[in-house]
Amino acid sequence: MTILDVERWAKRVFTGSWSTASGTPTEVVEPATGQVLGHVGAATPGDIDEACAKAAAAQREWENTPFEERAAIMRRAGRLFEEHAEEIRRWIIREAGSIPPKAELEAHSAANECFEAAALPSHPAGSLLPSADGRLSLSRRVAAGVVGVIAPFNFPLILSIRAVAPALALGNTVVLKPDTRTAVCGGVVLAAIFEAAGVPEGVFQMLPGGADAGAALVANKHTRVIAFTGSTAAGRKVAEAAATHLKRAHLELGGNNALIVLPDADVAAAASAGAWGSFLHQGQICMAAGRHLVHESIADEYVAALAEKARNLPVGDPNTAEVALGPIIDERQRDNIHRLVTESVAAGATLAAGGEYDGLFYRPTVLDHVRRDTPAFCDEIFGPVAPVLRYRTVEEAVEIARDTEYGLSLSVLGGDAMAAWEIAKQIPSGLVHVNDQTVGDHAHIPFGGVGASGNGGRVGGAEANLESFTETQWVTIQGKIQQYPF
Repeated sequence: MTILDVERWAKRVFTGSWSTASGTPTEVVEPATGQVLGHVGAATPGDIDEACAKAAAAQREWENTPFEERAAIMRRAGRLFEEHAEEIRRWIIREAGSIPPKAELEAHSAANECFEAAALPSHPAGSLLPSADGRLSLSRRVAAGVVGVIAPFNFPLILSIRAVAPALALGNTVVLKPDTRTAVCGGVVLAAIFEAAGVPEGVFQMLPGGADAGAALVANKHTRVIAFTGSTAAGRKVAEAAATHLKRAHLELGGNNALIVLPDADVAAAASAGAWGSFLHQGQICMAAGRHLVHESIADEYVAALAEKARNLPVGDPNTAEVALGPIIDERQRDNIHRLVTESVAAGATLAAGGEYDGLFYRPTVLDHVRRDTPAFCDEIFGPVAPVLRYRTVEEAVEIARDTEYGLSLSVLGGDAMAAWEIAKQIPSGLVHVNDQTVGDHAHIPFGGVGASGNGGRVGGAEANLESFTETQWVTIQGKIQQYPF
């Protein structure tokens, strides 16, 4: 059975049966070929307001739905993600330019997110509190209300479902705005699955749209929580707008993550980890290894090994060939990557591999002899580029790793794991990996960064999800009306 008939779902967008989008239809384009795969609606601010009102009207009944029923719906959704994994995987490959293993990861993770969320409705919902006057005093968790989710293009399914599933499971209604470039695998997939799983009308709505639609979602009077994943620049605007409207914003933003290679590291293994961390999904990952800090005693060997891998990694259309890297999402992103590479070389960096592109296919690139002020080392690249800086002492490596506004993910590779851990503890980061690369996430772990990378672990695991998508309410109960002196 095919569940993702794009044109059928696009018509439903315009007829308003599960969402509304009155704007000009947007083409769904395959970045590897430029082929138009279908069309989806583009939401206007008015469409967003209509969807939020509908979500608010449906929220109380959904929250009062027996917890077993909400859990059962989440389990059904998880099974549907498994049953339709091949169809979903194909859309992620074609629409997002993902290689098959990355697409498989997204489809598998989506099912797991639903299974993890299915445990939330029966999770302990509060605490019995001490009371000095004999009355019953307790705190309880209640649904926040309407949750707005804004998700990006790079891991479109995971970065939508990881907020949508727990928010729904905990009794919230959700309005999702996916990136228009990945509206199918980041939006239509969820709409189709959750409807088939039995989510009632109005409880979940999906509206692709641009920045104006996102701004309307943040500003709408019905949304109480905004879960945003995207660039730091956009995240700052979301945070400012949310603060103006006195609502919570959970922000997962950019990163320029350090991968520190200690002098006693296995160089071949470190280069393999470094290549995966920088080149997976063309480097279009907030957790990508953006700064390779390598001890000078092994730097030549490391750069040679990393460059050799870069030169031999196949690049091409992941839908038709067995490749390691697919296309960059669009020309604008490709041009920004190439600008950072060319400016870095002009500033003195050595091009050890790559630095070339054909259409949207950018070769994996290694830059050696970068400095702390080299553009590709200072800025988040969001492309398949590995800048290597050589350090002399561990203290210097720690100081350089700390010298960034970001704090998302950190990797320390070395022969002595405990020594590596002692180094890692000195560097602020939301995620820390000793003897692994910087990219990693699971449905059951708290995920998030510090500094310009976001405001901490806001999704993943029961504790983070409860904190993110519920409010704490204090309740007291006593047998008779309390007497007062006036």
